[in-house]
Amino acid sequence: MAGDNATVSGVAQRYAAALYELAHDQGAVDAVLGDLGRFRALLDESADLTRLVRSPVYSAEEQLRAVSAVLERAGIGGLAGNFIKLATRNRRLFAVADMIAAFRALVARARGEITARVAVAEPLSDARLDDIKSALREIAGKDVQVDLKVDPALIGGLVVRLGDRMIDTSLRTKLTAMQLAMKEVR
Repeated sequence: MAGDNATVSGVAQRYAAALYELAHDQGAVDAVLGDLGRFRALLDESADLTRLVRSPVYSAEEQLRAVSAVLERAGIGGLAGNFIKLATRNRRLFAVADMIAAFRALVARARGEITARVAVAEPLSDARLDDIKSALREIAGKDVQVDLKVDPALIGGLVVRLGDRMIDTSLRTKLTAMQLAMKEVR
């Protein structure tokens, strides 16, 4: 299984690097970043789209027809749309989320930014997100982009991954720690 993750990571890195080089050469990095972000949001919002993307049951043609319709409806075209369609034709659609993350990381690195992965139990207000970004900027000493994920299983609080550091203030983790402490008392 670890080998599979390494394979996906390698595929994602190669595809993202090729897209970044092309987008950079055409001066379209921001447009591609925005379109990929919108597609990632669609993936996060739709279990059906996620199933389509990850399932090997669908043929490349079926995936391409469905993804093309989604891209058209979302107004995602240009390099990002063509990139997602290429990944689909090459039977690499399963790795598109990792490709998007790798592309974001390349853009951040080129801009001298760092990306923090933040998981929260429920959607954040813009003011709360700005507070988190500001705190992370102080810790990192540079601009921080936030890759936000809503995970209701956290119950409350948040989990932040910034580089090799992780801060977990989720209620799930606190409850688990309490359970372990209660077992030790018995």
